[in-house]
Amino acid sequence: MNGVKHMKWWGWGVDGVAFHHEDKPNFAPFVLEKVGLDLDAPAGRPPAFDEIEVPASRLGDPLRGQLVDALGEKYVVTEDMDRVVHTFGKSVRDLIRMRRSQLKRVPDVVVYPADEEQVRRVVDAVVEADAVLIPFGGGSNIVGALEPLAGEDRQVVSLDLGRLNKVLEIDEEAGLARIQAGALGPALEEQLNRRGWTMGHFPDSFTHSTLGGWIATRSSGMQSDKYGDIGDVTRGLRMVQPGDVLVLNPLPATSTGPSVREMILGSEGRLGVITEAWVNVHRLPEERVVLAYFFPDWSRALRAMQAISKSEAQVIVARVSDPRETAFSFATQKKQKGVKKYATEAIFKLLQRRGWDLDKLCMSFIGFEGSKAHVARQKQLVKELVTEHGGMVVGKGPGALYDQKKFDTPYLRDFLLDRGAAADVSETAAPYSKLEPLYDNTIAAAEEAMAEVGSQGYIMCHLSHNYHSGACLYFTFAIADDSEQVLDKYDHVKRAIQQSFIDSSGTLSHHHGVGLEHAPWMSQDVSPAGERMIGELFDGVDPKGNLNPGKIVHEGKPGISVLSSEHQQGGR
Repeated sequence: MNGVKHMKWWGWGVDGVAFHHEDKPNFAPFVLEKVGLDLDAPAGRPPAFDEIEVPASRLGDPLRGQLVDALGEKYVVTEDMDRVVHTFGKSVRDLIRMRRSQLKRVPDVVVYPADEEQVRRVVDAVVEADAVLIPFGGGSNIVGALEPLAGEDRQVVSLDLGRLNKVLEIDEEAGLARIQAGALGPALEEQLNRRGWTMGHFPDSFTHSTLGGWIATRSSGMQSDKYGDIGDVTRGLRMVQPGDVLVLNPLPATSTGPSVREMILGSEGRLGVITEAWVNVHRLPEERVVLAYFFPDWSRALRAMQAISKSEAQVIVARVSDPRETAFSFATQKKQKGVKKYATEAIFKLLQRRGWDLDKLCMSFIGFEGSKAHVARQKQLVKELVTEHGGMVVGKGPGALYDQKKFDTPYLRDFLLDRGAAADVSETAAPYSKLEPLYDNTIAAAEEAMAEVGSQGYIMCHLSHNYHSGACLYFTFAIADDSEQVLDKYDHVKRAIQQSFIDSSGTLSHHHGVGLEHAPWMSQDVSPAGERMIGELFDGVDPKGNLNPGKIVHEGKPGISVLSSEHQQGGR
């Protein structure tokens, strides 16, 4: 109707695309062993839309009239489907509640502005009406940054930026592009690529997330080893605030007091609505290749990643999976035939002759791009470092497959939900000196928590996003449970993982943001003084709590939004 496409309301991605296991002969046995699910048993299904109960819109005529005056009737939408699509993100908590029709508070209206002036008029109308405004990009958030607070009795407006989707200009001399905040990853890259440029920012959610969402949640992409995270990429921006528009010119660096840009990065709509940004862009490389490597164990794999990060090697991605995730990756492979089958068998036989324990095997993907000579040099440097740490080069085949399938993993969560398993992710970052203890502590904490709730489960991990001092560890976990208590059990495991991060000198989130999900750990992560400073910043900009209240700083348990008297007064 309005030209903006959304993910399916009940799960990840678009209709017609899903995870299938029939062509992966090792997957069903793996899941049965690790999680206790029989994939040959009849699968469940998401409910039909007319089976869920959608609370009626509370939009009043005065605010509706102002929104229609600002945008036109077509772009002020109160249909149930639009409102439901804009209620949650895509965490397992979100998907379970959606499937169970647990919609306590739904946006009363979804608006689709076409430009910054229309955004400004919407923001001012919402504040004047003392309503709530929640910015919406692609809807891929998994930390509860999109949902209205459960006890919110004010009108709730979801502001969808999907019509602001253009690359507006490129400063070729500076290597900067001005891009509207609602541009989805594929559309953004397609527009840049046509002119020979790339932004180089590819988060897991790339196909269904936006530039504004990346900035608002302080996103990192798979190629951040070269391009940096979104904080490094974003050089300037425009943000609509109540009664004003904040403008930051694109600058390489500045020494003008505390960084306003840094305040906006990761602010999750609490300070305003980002409408556009100036970002670093780079010429498309002459060559790009991702290679696979094997390491004999996790400890040596971690030391190799650290060595690469501190070496002269320049890679775009350096990722390594622990033995658990490596085994999972092998289980998701399609049946091999002919030369590929014999080549794989030959490699494993070679490793066994060398004395490798295949149960400890770790698979790595390392990417290179640039001129042919540059890529050749970097590949050689990395090969030397990998060999020095006991690893070996596997080749282009697995690397190419990883590159092709890197955005498909979220579809697996819907597949598992249909079969009675709740799967989700948690990620952190820590100094290299703390990484291995953090990993060990988190695996132990998760498995203990699974045992405590009586659910068979599995947790696995990979390292990615390397820095001078440390790296990101990204954990994926699942529990087999389709009872009414599944969210309580999931919460118990999730809390154990998050607390392990904090207790092991990590951060509560490396790139997924805070939202409602991670807010209970903020004071432990940034100290009570830091949390208080953030809350006072939000209160100063938004004293009545109209801008996405409750996110980042709130009281309560993970994923449970509350409205104390303080929240009602100050939005915190």
